[in-house]
Amino acid sequence: MDITVNGHKTFCYTGGKAFDAAKPTVVFVHGVLNDHSVWILQSRYFANHGFNVLAPDLPGHCKSAGEAPSSVGEAASFVLALLDAVGAKQAMLVGHSFGSLTVLEAASRAPARVTRLVLVGTASPMRVSPALLENSLDDPMKAIEMVNTFSHSTLAPPPSALGPGSWLYGGSRALMKRVLASNPRVNVFHRGFKACDDYRGAEEAMAKVACPVLFVLGSRDSMTLPKMAQPLQQQAKDGRTVMVDGGHQMMLEAPDAVLAALKDFLA
Repeated sequence: MDITVNGHKTFCYTGGKAFDAAKPTVVFVHGVLNDHSVWILQSRYFANHGFNVLAPDLPGHCKSAGEAPSSVGEAASFVLALLDAVGAKQAMLVGHSFGSLTVLEAASRAPARVTRLVLVGTASPMRVSPALLENSLDDPMKAIEMVNTFSHSTLAPPPSALGPGSWLYGGSRALMKRVLASNPRVNVFHRGFKACDDYRGAEEAMAKVACPVLFVLGSRDSMTLPKMAQPLQQQAKDGRTVMVDGGHQMMLEAPDAVLAALKDFLA
């Protein structure tokens, strides 16, 4: 589905369902150099079980036009503008990595509009190593290899997400190259990582969140170690945590466990 947000075309995966204002809405926000497809199992499930699903490509990424966010705040403003564009007064927000900071900031800015908040593979602060920041700018292909090494803990996922025989490293590498090439004007890789590294408002934002919060953390996550979520866990007023057996890209490495956690929390 194409939706006009802030004057620009935004692609949202909806599971093939038309938006119905009578249904609850779940928004899935991807991380750096990803797109809507990383949520394929989880978004498809909710779209077919009584929910509106909006899994956008962030502005300037793949099928979405507009300027790629250069900060967490800009990305959060986009999420709230997306809700305005479809007429959703309230929604549940789910975000991964950079997307987790995005939905957290959005929930802090409009606490009455967010009924559930899910942070997948999150951290505070979400620091990016200088080597990775430098390579994302000067040698993106090398940085993509680095990210793949740190983001995965297994070669092949269960069949629930990508199908038997899928190669996580190859699939992720191809996705990241495609996302990078989709915007010839801006290096969305470096811009996204710098936005993560610059953001220092996570704990202040969490103090403003009024809804229940779920942390979904990967026990083998080497990009955002589970312990890096503790400042946010301690700040959450109504927080709970689910650990899954996977790395940073746990939506694809542990798709059933992530889906089960979302079903229990959102339904």
